[in-house]
Amino acid sequence: MAKTVYNTATSIDGYLADPENSLEWLFTVPGGDPEQSEESETPLDEFGEFLAGVGAICMGSTTYEWILEYEHLLDNPDKWEYEAPSWVFTSRNLPAVPGKDIRFASGDVAAVHAEMVEVAGDKDRWIVGGGDLVGQFFDAGLLDEIRVSLAPVFLGDGAPLLPRRILSHHLELTEAKSVGQFACLTYRVK
Repeated sequence: MAKTVYNTATSIDGYLADPENSLEWLFTVPGGDPEQSEESETPLDEFGEFLAGVGAICMGSTTYEWILEYEHLLDNPDKWEYEAPSWVFTSRNLPAVPGKDIRFASGDVAAVHAEMVEVAGDKDRWIVGGGDLVGQFFDAGLLDEIRVSLAPVFLGDGAPLLPRRILSHHLELTEAKSVGQFACLTYRVK
């Protein structure tokens, strides 16, 4: 059965991005950079399998803007690695990556979730981040699973993994394993 999944990497101290909203810290971890992965098994291998099962994607504007800038997507649209339709929550006008199925949204996440379910069919819906957007899906009862790859990094500050008070009775650990330098955890949201 298709699920709505928050799948992300985080520092041990619970930050998705550093204080400048950058994800470059992740690429310094062995196995965290797809172009320099030397380990036999990395979270990126599992992520590729996960991404193949995704039929719709949703992200916040900060995440989208970082990807746009980091990958220079307006000049190199072929670097957009997602084939599934993608929704970006924003309150501003943002440029779309030329030739890609990117839809801008604002307001209640429930309406976008309904569109994602329809478009994705029997495939999963991936909530990329940021944490507050994921929290809105949780608050609306629309989040089914949280997958977190803990990187051996402490950032000390930055964008939090999920800035909500979510107590243990809402989460059931379904998998915990080490993959290279990462501790990978999967929780079912109850």
